[in-house]
Amino acid sequence: MSNASDRTPVRPPLNEIVTWEATRLSQRIHDRSVSCREVMTAYLDHIDAVNPIVNAIISRRERAPLLAEAELADRELAAGQSRGWMHGFPQAIKDLSDAQGFPTTQGSPLFSGQIAQQDSLMSERMRAAGAIFIGKTNTPEFGLGSQSYNPVFGATRNAFDPSRTAGGSSGGAAAALAMRMLPVADGSDMMGSLRNPAAFNHVIGFRPSFGRVPGLVADPFGQQLATNGPMGRTVEDVARLLDTQSGFDPRVPLSLGEPLIPDGSSVSGALDRDVHGLRIGWLGDWRGHLAMEAGVLSQCRAALDRFAPLGCEVEAIDLPFDAEMLWESWTTLRHWAVAGNLGALYVAPAIRERLKPEAQWEVERGLALSAQDIHVANVQRGDAYRAWSALFERFDYLAMPSAQVFPFDVETHWPREIAGRTMDTYHRWMEVVIPASMLGAPTISLPAGLNDAGLPMGFQLIGRPRDDWGVLQLARAFEAASGDLARLPPTLGE
Repeated sequence: MSNASDRTPVRPPLNEIVTWEATRLSQRIHDRSVSCREVMTAYLDHIDAVNPIVNAIISRRERAPLLAEAELADRELAAGQSRGWMHGFPQAIKDLSDAQGFPTTQGSPLFSGQIAQQDSLMSERMRAAGAIFIGKTNTPEFGLGSQSYNPVFGATRNAFDPSRTAGGSSGGAAAALAMRMLPVADGSDMMGSLRNPAAFNHVIGFRPSFGRVPGLVADPFGQQLATNGPMGRTVEDVARLLDTQSGFDPRVPLSLGEPLIPDGSSVSGALDRDVHGLRIGWLGDWRGHLAMEAGVLSQCRAALDRFAPLGCEVEAIDLPFDAEMLWESWTTLRHWAVAGNLGALYVAPAIRERLKPEAQWEVERGLALSAQDIHVANVQRGDAYRAWSALFERFDYLAMPSAQVFPFDVETHWPREIAGRTMDTYHRWMEVVIPASMLGAPTISLPAGLNDAGLPMGFQLIGRPRDDWGVLQLARAFEAASGDLARLPPTLGE
């Protein structure tokens, strides 16, 4: 990987194939107007040209076996067989999730040689839908923090300004999408990891309702903070990938069995909706509780103005629950979760010292918790859920920014202050994303445009728990009113 000083943005010629949205790509493959081999070749050539700019795709496979798999996909189509809507799609899986035959490093040198022996449930579903895995997407070490740097692969850079961060923990996925290196991407979200990098790279990230996208975990009943989900450049693409990832699995007792699309119709046929009269509550910076970089609030609020011609009402509202109590409950439950995942690594001093400081900090606080501490945090979470749910009796959807800062310098691990206010933890600057995570509610991050420096921002739309499709329909209406949301980054020639 070259030094930042060597990273003069290049403007490689774009093959039209990589510019197609995923839905269009699927249509072109299935009507045989383009072959899977042509698609694979176009994407691999493009990745070779632009991945060095952002360092988003890692652990790549060799070209020859990928082309052989693409040719097999062509033969299947010629015989009238399609695996699904992703038939022949080049895909890279986030490096926190297993894909058979690929390393799952989690950004840690402790696991840099670990090869997955089987797919995760989400990877399995995407592969069954026709995806061909070409590599992984980069993530911060153990997914901790919204800055995708690690000692194994280095940092992922922002698609709109490679001197800045792509966010995280799905930073590799978001940058790869924005740079047209993937048609759609998977990610995961505990503390905004699908939403923050989507905002930073001007793409769409969707955190589904808890249980919508099941995962096989050691503790299927206890931890309910994180979930997998989709990313894309159009709302329809996101909806299609979510439909692929969703569904009950008997090994995941809290997974949802209800259909994603309420009336059982096709994805494209069910997205359009008359949104006239819907009420959106704008929470902004929680009446000053959240530190915000200048320009974030005004940019997001201006984006929300696009709902007015659609007949939606947007009203500024107050936070329905004590913000600091919500934070205390969140951090307690997060410490508990991280300590559960990484505690075995922390026990051995030789291994502990190889964990990044933020991981050690989380585990230490998790190990110091009592059962009563965890009980109190869960009770507080329940109180918060009821308070937030009451808002949905007055409003159909809620809105707030997806991040509190614009993309920052890629050499900075995390912002120490925002607007003159000191951040007391490595993740306090991401506080704006925790309500949806605590609610287990469906939340989409939509692009809100660029500031005067050309840096992207996004805003969140939050729906009632399990109203995933309603959120997607409202997002589709916003997209229709706005035009193409995922604009081409200047690094690709805009």
